[in-house]
Amino acid sequence: MRIATDIGGTFTDLVALDEQGDVCVVKGDTTPPDFERGVVLALEESGINPSEVSDFIHGATTIINALTERKGAKTGLITTKGFRDVLEIARCNRPDLFNLVFAKPRPFIPRSLRFEVEERIAYDGGIITPLNRADIEKAVAALKKEGVEAVAICYINSYANDAHERETAAYIRELWSDVFVTSSVEVTREWREYERTSTIALNAYVGPVASRYINNLEKKLEDAGVKAGKYFMQSNGGATSFNWAKTAPISMVESGPVAGVFGAAVLGQILGEKQIIALDVGGTTAKCSLIDGGEVKITTNYRIERDDRNAGYPIMVPVVDIVEIGNGGGSVAWIDEAGSLRVGPRSAGALPGPVAYGRGGVEPTTTDACLVAGRLSAENFDSAVDMDAVKEALSSRVGEALGVDAERAATSVIRVAESNMYNALKLISVRRGYDPRDFTLVAFGGGGPMHASALADELGIDRVIIPVAAAVFSAWGMLMTDMRHDYIQTTINMLDETSAEEWDEMWGVLLDEAKSEFTAHGVRDAALAYSYYADMRYAGQEHTVKVQTPAPSWDDAVKAEILERFHVAHEHNYTYRLEGARVELVNLHLVVRGHMDKPELSKLAPGKIETAEVVKERRRVYFTGSGWLDAEVYDRAALPAGTRIKGPAIIEEKAASALVGEGRTLTVDDYGNLIIEKDSGLRADSGVRDSAAAEKDSEGRNEK
Repeated sequence: MRIATDIGGTFTDLVALDEQGDVCVVKGDTTPPDFERGVVLALEESGINPSEVSDFIHGATTIINALTERKGAKTGLITTKGFRDVLEIARCNRPDLFNLVFAKPRPFIPRSLRFEVEERIAYDGGIITPLNRADIEKAVAALKKEGVEAVAICYINSYANDAHERETAAYIRELWSDVFVTSSVEVTREWREYERTSTIALNAYVGPVASRYINNLEKKLEDAGVKAGKYFMQSNGGATSFNWAKTAPISMVESGPVAGVFGAAVLGQILGEKQIIALDVGGTTAKCSLIDGGEVKITTNYRIERDDRNAGYPIMVPVVDIVEIGNGGGSVAWIDEAGSLRVGPRSAGALPGPVAYGRGGVEPTTTDACLVAGRLSAENFDSAVDMDAVKEALSSRVGEALGVDAERAATSVIRVAESNMYNALKLISVRRGYDPRDFTLVAFGGGGPMHASALADELGIDRVIIPVAAAVFSAWGMLMTDMRHDYIQTTINMLDETSAEEWDEMWGVLLDEAKSEFTAHGVRDAALAYSYYADMRYAGQEHTVKVQTPAPSWDDAVKAEILERFHVAHEHNYTYRLEGARVELVNLHLVVRGHMDKPELSKLAPGKIETAEVVKERRRVYFTGSGWLDAEVYDRAALPAGTRIKGPAIIEEKAASALVGEGRTLTVDDYGNLIIEKDSGLRADSGVRDSAAAEKDSEGRNEK
């Protein structure tokens, strides 16, 4: 049996998959600050025998929480003489160009804890100035005196020659054995000095926190009887061992969210869907990502805390390309100074949570609004819901300011929340040159199924898929993962001026490193699969485009194929191509996956039922674009494969509700996934319904 657990801001999810392909699901509360306790409680609630567990895969918000809440370790930085202020200088390109009071992000490591060492590596890897060990000794003595818990090392051009960084790390461990030490080449070998320095500074900042958390979790699991292999979900969509996770914890910064995106890609492979937009609406945030041709998009141009006003902090590790906004089930609805309704980014979390939870929450949330709008049933909450308190919160904190009653306040909250999600979906599709009408929307998380049909209508998407275990789908995605490591090396060369032998030699260095590392993890060479990518650009450009390439060797025919792939990718991203222009290859990117055994998913037994037999109730529900309608409510667990239901309808399960809007029909497929499709005659190619007209219809229905 494989088990995956995912710790979110509000809930801790557990999904188990046995040899027969049957799925077990548990959704419990997150238990800060002892997050590992929630994992063990979920394991106990599942009733699974710990000795039967073959693999344990984990994703958590521990790393991102330590960064956003500034609860990392006291950290020092050792860098090349003359580069002490790289973190302060940062970049001059800022998001809010006309903000006269703009302030650069404050470094996580203050200047007083940044020390210079005499050494210098040239851009081509040559040693200009030897390493001065005396400077290292002075820096260590000063950092010890300051009570530093972690030390980051980043030297100029170390991506071209890592000798000085490795020597420094070894010497510091010799001088100071109980401090967390990390060097930039252990995490990234891409150029760009500020981004590399920021990455390793943040890796050191969260290092002690991550080590303590992983050690505590490992001990609690072993005490509970779990002796299986233990893996941590990485931001690149693959798993790694607990030990490696402690070395480079910054690689786990988005470990939970990316698992759902990877799960959507795997589900797409099973169902024959290669063009997917993944939408994950949880308790705190909504996240979305685009899967093109079955490929999950990976970027190293990732930043935390970046928005339209703040530049954020770069983290140069492979991360699934996602857009994340502060809109989830627990997002608080509030009125701003101008009298406008806002939803999020602040969340009520698990404690006190939405008003409906009855744990002392007084601020209305999206969950409360959906409850009043009939989208959720009070019967599915863990404790009795005080509907009067929920309506009072909506009325007093939203309705009074807008001059409407609790019901109208609830529908307004829903429309604002869905508008925020719609804008996020546009960012990863329309704004990047993709037509959303060419894609299928896979929606999951506790709130994804509830908002998916309305968002699909707005984007002109015909097909929506609500997967099995939708509420805990990120954990389900972890069960489908393999071990994965990315090896990226900056090596700037003209494509046509570099021989096949030279390219083979450069790839060979990465391949040898990968094989050695996976062997240390106990993964056989026969279980490894390799993918090759290159970051390329036209000569004279600043930034690159990622292109998948054939495996080495690269003869002239292969080079021509790579060149054409680059032209196509560049034209897609920037709308033009420069035939005959010289092309430069900047980074080699090797992706290595270590296969992990996974059972096949079980299929639902087909059956014929009269849908009326499984109707739980009929209630009044608010549907975006259609207004208040009478909808039949079904129990998802009672629906066999082949069931067809016409909207408006709601399909309920314990932790999620899927809305089937007017003009859509739901089908249960062989695996139990819900396929919600637009009825013939209303397809996207016949034109997307005008949202203003839809809202006018809604107002008309409300009047009637």
